[in-house]
Amino acid sequence: MTPLRQSMLDAMLQRGFAKRTQESYVEAIYRMAKYYRRDPSTYSAEEVQAYLLHMVKDDHLSYSTMNQAACAARFLFESVLGKGRSVFQIPMAKVPAKQPELLAREEIARLFASCESLLHRVLLQTVYATGLRVSEVCALRVKNIDSAPDRMCVRVECGKGGKTRYTLLSPTLLTQLRLYVCAYHPRDWLFCNRSRTQGVDINTAQRAYQGARSRAGITKIGGIHTLRHCFATHLLEGGVDLYTIQKLLGHGHISTTSRYLHLISPQFHPPKEIDPLDLLAGLPRV
Repeated sequence: MTPLRQSMLDAMLQRGFAKRTQESYVEAIYRMAKYYRRDPSTYSAEEVQAYLLHMVKDDHLSYSTMNQAACAARFLFESVLGKGRSVFQIPMAKVPAKQPELLAREEIARLFASCESLLHRVLLQTVYATGLRVSEVCALRVKNIDSAPDRMCVRVECGKGGKTRYTLLSPTLLTQLRLYVCAYHPRDWLFCNRSRTQGVDINTAQRAYQGARSRAGITKIGGIHTLRHCFATHLLEGGVDLYTIQKLLGHGHISTTSRYLHLISPQFHPPKEIDPLDLLAGLPRV
């Protein structure tokens, strides 16, 4: 490992960056170093800007990917190498906000019914019923499920930015989790890999969603994060207030959560006999 990489890792660790952020930043700088074939500490601002342009112009990568590389470069040159932004400018692209394609409740039911295994089905159900990010559901441990009647919650220890929070544990999800535990007997990680040495890989979770979506005949685009969008929107449609949803999702600013106000369907009326917080109970049978 080069001294520069070690310095960057130490600086991110000192600031409490999430492991996934550390990995993506190091990967972004590695790719830039591979492009120029020399020490990144020797780059000029113009060279960094030229590389970012190359990403979207020649490699046809998205502006979001370019912005991630720009953030990594900003951190390296400003926080690690001590070059001020006024003299070392790294631009960021303005990315137009795109509204996600939501799944209808009937499509979500078909998605779960099309899963190849009980593990995949319960994992996807957990994302929809709790609003977890894919990295968070893959990092869940058995001890994070608090099924005491006066608690009924899921503790999220590996949230974005290293933050800990609590989210919903509905009765229907608890029933599904108990069936899963009886079948798989997880000891530490709730959803573990085949060797049971760590949590299931994020790519595995994504493939489980994509495979179920394809088998269910759902043509809407998007990955497993779609279920998190559905969680927030369906809670809003059920009458749950925005502030509560913000805390359940782990958003730092309510403005981030408020975008779901544009996605709710005014035609939907939640069944009165079903708890609006128990999203799985509100799905139709397929």
